Amino acid sequence: MAERKRKIVNDPVYGFITIDHPLIFALISHPYYQRLRRIHQMALAHLVYPGAMHTRFHHSMGAYHLMSCALQELKSKGVDITAEEEVAAKMAILLHDVGHGPYSHALENGIIEGVSHEKISHWLMEELNKEMKGALTLTIEIFNGRYHKTFLHQLVSSQLDVDRMDYLNRDSFYTGVSEGVIGYDRIIKMLTVHRGELMVEEKGIYSIEKFIVARRLMYWQVYLHKTVLSAENMLVKILRRAKELALKGVSLYASPALEYFLYHKISDANFEQEPACLQQFCLLDDYDILSAIKVWAQHSDKVLALLCKWLTNRELFKCVLSNESFDMVSINTLREKVQKQYGITGKELDYFVFTGTASLSTYNDQDEKINILFKDGTVKDISSIDNALVSHTLAIPVKKFYICHPKI
Repeated sequence: MAERKRKIVNDPVYGFITIDHPLIFALISHPYYQRLRRIHQMALAHLVYPGAMHTRFHHSMGAYHLMSCALQELKSKGVDITAEEEVAAKMAILLHDVGHGPYSHALENGIIEGVSHEKISHWLMEELNKEMKGALTLTIEIFNGRYHKTFLHQLVSSQLDVDRMDYLNRDSFYTGVSEGVIGYDRIIKMLTVHRGELMVEEKGIYSIEKFIVARRLMYWQVYLHKTVLSAENMLVKILRRAKELALKGVSLYASPALEYFLYHKISDANFEQEPACLQQFCLLDDYDILSAIKVWAQHSDKVLALLCKWLTNRELFKCVLSNESFDMVSINTLREKVQKQYGITGKELDYFVFTGTASLSTYNDQDEKINILFKDGTVKDISSIDNALVSHTLAIPVKKFYICHPKI
């Protein structure tokens, strides 16, 4: 049966990816997983980097491929990994993003506030486990870090997981930003397990340093690029306005799934107590949001219509980054200009002039550390190695303030 289900997928980043187990094939074929084809990995970053059109499906398949390579490497070094653990770890990485909605950040801040994609991933895994008659029990244990072989969880979620390895590599490939390219193949070759923990052999220090620095550069150059911040904040404001109007009973065009989330106050309890809530979430993807925005651009509500028209036509807000917070005088000056030009007043001005913060901790030394195993058996965290590029200064979060407003 396993042989009959053997499939190969041609990936532009890694070449051929092999699916060679019936359980993995069944999981990838499931509608919950196929939904990821309809969700962009980088949300609205394509408005800045036109090539960034890849999906969460691409990314999780890439992470699955790297997981397969890492497990193979560890087994060749004598690490004890059973066939069942191998399949479970591969399924854990395939499912790590299953709870993402369309434009996750905007959705979590606009329509389903307080419910994170991590929680939704957890509920979906439990649901899939029931459908697959308990086949995901070990996968869930590994995913949640409850399994005794810690290194399997670390491959799925840590500061050196295959998730990060794939998205840095893939996002740099599709954006054309070469600073994100990492030596993922060399890092995988340098992986080892010591006292049950995932570590990197001494020879891999420089590859790890490059990996950490690449992540820092990609965040400031791509993920937190000022125009990307502008577009994603505009989307948050659109969804908030739509939700505000919907809860007042205003009629809004929406697909059945989007309508469900607009016209209901959604919390953790809804997801846990109402099976319909999770089912509706699984019907929601980028197409629901985009088609609604195109229609809302003609809505009678001026705030919603303006924001939707501007986002659709890429007339994005100006976004200014600063190391200092913005003073009220300059914020009020901008509010007055917007009021004068567009006739927007009162609380509605908050949709057009707003501030926020973007922060990044390049390497969090309080989190699960990236440990280097030396030939003499000593273990050191990457940031405590003499003359290392990744020093404790990279562990200090960098915080930037930003202000967004229409170009006036």
